[in-house]
Amino acid sequence: MPRNFIRAILFDFGGTLMYGRQDWTPIIAKADEALTNYLRSQGMEINLNTFPTEFRKRLDEYFKQREQDLLETTYTFVLRELLREKGYDDVPPVILRRALDTLFSVTQTNWTLEEDAIPALQQLHSLGYRMGIISNAGDDEDVQQLARRFGITDYFDFILTSAACSYRKPHPRIFELALSHWYCPPNEAVMVGDNLDADIRGAQQAGIYGVWISRRASPEMEKQEQVQPDASLSTLLELPAILDRLQIQ
Repeated sequence: MPRNFIRAILFDFGGTLMYGRQDWTPIIAKADEALTNYLRSQGMEINLNTFPTEFRKRLDEYFKQREQDLLETTYTFVLRELLREKGYDDVPPVILRRALDTLFSVTQTNWTLEEDAIPALQQLHSLGYRMGIISNAGDDEDVQQLARRFGITDYFDFILTSAACSYRKPHPRIFELALSHWYCPPNEAVMVGDNLDADIRGAQQAGIYGVWISRRASPEMEKQEQVQPDASLSTLLELPAILDRLQIQ
């Protein structure tokens, strides 16, 4: 047996297996407006002109905090808190869920699966690798819906989001929880992602090999010299060869 016996692959989702086709600013504005209209249709007297901005501002405040403490704040929590301040206490969970589904039905139209994702997943599956997704996301159902829409769920043993487990990459706990699905030691797994800090540094600090996919990386990301991935690639189809090299190191 080689010194490294890689048997499990963890994938990031956004920026790795899928990407946004267009600029997000108008998409998000349309999504926030759709959420507001749904809430108004449920009898809530909220201002169509101001509520979308208030909701996004509140989300952004929590997003800044989560980057510091690496603890996820969900969209559900933020929406419930803002509505409570508007005088709507104890909004039924089903209404909150439908409101968020309305929002995500807009944002999901901008996500596109990478062309090489399914061919790569098919090849890796045929080679016997176990696969899972770990994604930093403020809403678990949004991620699950996207994976189902793309038809990729059968390739993965699990899809773990920070919204579901509370911890955001690069926090080591989310990696530990992912590996626990397989009772897999860290040195038998790799993490494939586009973010050098969240995906690569986080994986390496958890003892997992970090494989950086650079095609969606921003210029600022490419300048991060403090994080050195164990391997780099520009397409997912390069991954089987990368894994072969890691096996024999």
